Amino acid sequence: MEEEVKPIMNASVEPDKFDWEAFENKDVYGGDRAAVEAQYESTLSKVVEGEVVEGVVTGISKREIIVGIGYKSEGVIMAPEVRYNPDLKVGDKIEVFVENTEDKKGQLILSHKKARQIRSWDMVNEAYNNNEIVKGYIKTRTKGGMIVDVFGIEAFLPGSQIDVKPIHDYDVFVDTTMDLKIVKINPEFRNVVVSHKALVEAEIEEQKKQILGNLEVGQVVEGTVKNITNYGVFVDLGGIDGLIHITDLSWGRINDPKEIVELDQKINVVITSFDETKGRIGLGLKQLTPQPWQALDANLQVGDKVKGKVVLVADYGAFVEIIPGVEGLIHVSEMSWSPRLRIAQDFLKVGQEVEAQILTLDREGMKMSLGMKQLVANPWENIREKYPVGSKQNAIVRNITNFGVFAELEEGVEGLVHISDLSWNKIKHPSEIVNTGDSIEVVILDFDEAGHKLSLGHKQILPNPWNEIETNYAVGTVFEAPVASVNDKGAVITINADTEAFCPAKEMTKEDGSAPVAGETLSFKVTDLKKSIHRITVSHVKTYATPAPAAEKPVSEAESTKKAVKKINSNIEKTTLGDIDALAALKDKLEKGE
Repeated sequence: MEEEVKPIMNASVEPDKFDWEAFENKDVYGGDRAAVEAQYESTLSKVVEGEVVEGVVTGISKREIIVGIGYKSEGVIMAPEVRYNPDLKVGDKIEVFVENTEDKKGQLILSHKKARQIRSWDMVNEAYNNNEIVKGYIKTRTKGGMIVDVFGIEAFLPGSQIDVKPIHDYDVFVDTTMDLKIVKINPEFRNVVVSHKALVEAEIEEQKKQILGNLEVGQVVEGTVKNITNYGVFVDLGGIDGLIHITDLSWGRINDPKEIVELDQKINVVITSFDETKGRIGLGLKQLTPQPWQALDANLQVGDKVKGKVVLVADYGAFVEIIPGVEGLIHVSEMSWSPRLRIAQDFLKVGQEVEAQILTLDREGMKMSLGMKQLVANPWENIREKYPVGSKQNAIVRNITNFGVFAELEEGVEGLVHISDLSWNKIKHPSEIVNTGDSIEVVILDFDEAGHKLSLGHKQILPNPWNEIETNYAVGTVFEAPVASVNDKGAVITINADTEAFCPAKEMTKEDGSAPVAGETLSFKVTDLKKSIHRITVSHVKTYATPAPAAEKPVSEAESTKKAVKKINSNIEKTTLGDIDALAALKDKLEKGE
């Protein structure tokens, strides 16, 4: 065919003089043009606008993808339509939608996006039912996750489903493609949820099985610090996580695992335990170093002094680190000789350097108790010589209770002033007399050296005012005083600023029959005085009523008869006894032959 065309297409022929009509009529097809055209038409696909057909990629540029669908001309789709598939290459098959078989320029117009949209829901359901892995193009970030293009449908990728590791920056995934698994479909609203984490977890599960099958307790493995919590550290062992509990991070006491490790740090750990069924692995870091109790000085014994740093303070005591990993407990009762209940925070702080004495030492049990007060003199030694009974001392009020006051003579020496020994007058609560922190003068009343207890008195500093009251207000004394208050039981009478008396209700009535009122001054007679309990009972009635002479009690006739009979019986008894005595004497004389 080319040989027949050459003469017509000779370069020596000028274009404007070329006989196009002769060329068109020339038998360039071997005399059967219609047959050739028919044969050519048979090689072309029957393309119908609005259909989805399968094509082959014949060319790729930055802006366009050229696709052949077996038509007389190739079609073009825009490159952004296949950005979800960056691996697309020449020769790959691709579905397209025929929008127009020929535009104004004679170009075949195709759309891959529309083809995907038409078949997308069927493809999504097919992938979901077959548990297939699909590719998704991450379009943008949204609240709580990402929007992903899957088969032309916008699916939601939750942030928690991106990876097994916590993701802090979602933006790095935008404009990228990712292998996904469809995990949820809502046909009614055509909502699709996808997950990349599900694929990773499946892969990790397989790795876990392989790793767990090769693990042995005591084995040392390398891992990467994956997460740090307040109770321990999670370490990635290459697809499976293990936990180092905070107590297995160091032989010494630590407050935060970050003191020992940091995120993404490569560390060697020891397998302490593992459960192949549950996939749990226990790890240890401190086990890679010797047990510090083995390094403790073998010559240390009870009674020795040691120095250390306070690593923990609780209400009941403080833990002191003697050497790294070896601690001793100083109980709060061993911090001071003071008997007062206090907390350890009053004495020590974390980080403080202290000196103490070893009280108990258990190397096998890895326990040690320490004491601080043993390094200072016991203030209770020779306490009677320092504070003799009856001596007056100055003390500081440290605590006030309902039953009395605890006063401190010196550090470690406290005594109780009972409420009855605070004042000669009756009080309801010790706070009426003193406040915490006040300095008061006391008298030493008694000791309990073994129990470190001391009895103190405060009222004994002053003379007992009831000695004078006992003299001035003896029973029968009549005096005038104001009525302080009146109630159903009686009235309270004010004798002086510190002393009151009580008048019973039946002894309150005035001579005119009326009852006294508060503030009224009347005369009273003392009817009873009890110095020990500080109580005076008085009567107003007895100040004006003259007592009647005691009348002889009349004797009834029956009682008179009874007395007479008793007297007669007494006389008879005496006579009978006398006769018996005479007869006995006579018998004796006869027996002696007189």
